Amino acid sequence: MAKQKEMQLALQMVSGYGGEFSAWRMTGTDPAAYTNMDSYVERAKLAEKGKFQMIFIADTPALPNDLGAQTPMFPMDPMLALLSVARETEKIGLVATLSTTFNYPYNLARQFKALDVISHGRVGWNAVTTSDPSAASNFGAQPLSRKERYAMAHESIQIVQALWGSWEEDAWTLDTKGGKFADMAKIQPINLKGQYYASSGPLPIPPSEQGQPVIFQAGGGYEGLELAGRYASGVYANPYDIASAREHRQALRESAVRFGRNPDDIKMYAGFMFSIGATEEEGLERRRKLMSFNPEEIPSRVSYLGTMVGLRLSVHTVDIDQPLPDDLLERAYASPQDPRSPRALELLKKGLSIRDVLAHGVINYHPVVAGTAVQVADFLEEWFLAGATDGFSVVPDIAYDGVADFVEQVVPILQERGLFHKEYEGKTLRENMGVPYQYGSAETK
Repeated sequence: MAKQKEMQLALQMVSGYGGEFSAWRMTGTDPAAYTNMDSYVERAKLAEKGKFQMIFIADTPALPNDLGAQTPMFPMDPMLALLSVARETEKIGLVATLSTTFNYPYNLARQFKALDVISHGRVGWNAVTTSDPSAASNFGAQPLSRKERYAMAHESIQIVQALWGSWEEDAWTLDTKGGKFADMAKIQPINLKGQYYASSGPLPIPPSEQGQPVIFQAGGGYEGLELAGRYASGVYANPYDIASAREHRQALRESAVRFGRNPDDIKMYAGFMFSIGATEEEGLERRRKLMSFNPEEIPSRVSYLGTMVGLRLSVHTVDIDQPLPDDLLERAYASPQDPRSPRALELLKKGLSIRDVLAHGVINYHPVVAGTAVQVADFLEEWFLAGATDGFSVVPDIAYDGVADFVEQVVPILQERGLFHKEYEGKTLRENMGVPYQYGSAETK
């Protein structure tokens, strides 16, 4: 009998606190975790204990949120955070986002390949374009059109991969007797020039155990699908239901085929958030507590929930600690403009209070399960067996204890059900993702 396919897991690190930006105030959390690299290392070691394929750090080169009451969305610097983790772990993959719009290909190639060598072949680059005006202003630039950003991304990735392969795989001789450190005949310039970027090369770094870093992608739309299908082995996606997730995964696989690739060589990771308790009520109470730290946000959340179900809701017109009144519930409907709306309407119709509907995370940027470890595992199993995703990018509500809870409670359930591996397949990220070895540009092989 063929072995059942197993899901893959990535731990999204955020800024050291968890996916909820008021988590820094929870009991037990280090309020200064943002600058404490030991905190990142501890969470990464827990994820490695749980056999996660990778940790993932998203990034935008700007300050996109108000730090008055909330923590930053991203680490101080994703590459330095991963370097800290690389020296203290052995097998878990290390993936970071860096923009193709505001970084030169040579710098990208150098940083990622150096970290790949340092970590013995465990690194991935999430190559994304950047449209944020505040990010553009940090580089003295104006936001670019989508068409131009993706044209730049194609050039960037092609140059980066060429630089990664600018040493032939046996160029590093280390011949101490003959006095030959490397064979310069096998270390050649690339001399690539496009409309936006150019580089002569070569890069002064030999290959790692996996050849070169794995390419990831996280953009949507036609341009994102094309970029992913052409270059990426991993894709971070943000679907809210099984149907849209399955559709997106299938589109990615079809894009890979159009570029002559095996569709199984591109893996999709759906974003997922969780709050684990011994009971569902305990899981919800964690989220109520997090919401209580920022009461000034409640009015806008209630109003937004109203737009999701076609109603004008306000803290002044409804009691948020009671179910939605019957006369309003009869008029409510799921807005076709927001894919999260059906879930919000479902919970309202179950008779939950408005506060508890919000605590269930219906307006979060990923699907949320607040409940027991079994409920979390059930959600992951349902999506995975439905062919909606190859794995998940999981985001704990509170990193302090959420990572440990997932590793100690959810992972064993997934393993017992035959849905998640019990040991790493190898030592490199490519081996543990089940994607092919690559060195240099695949298009020139």
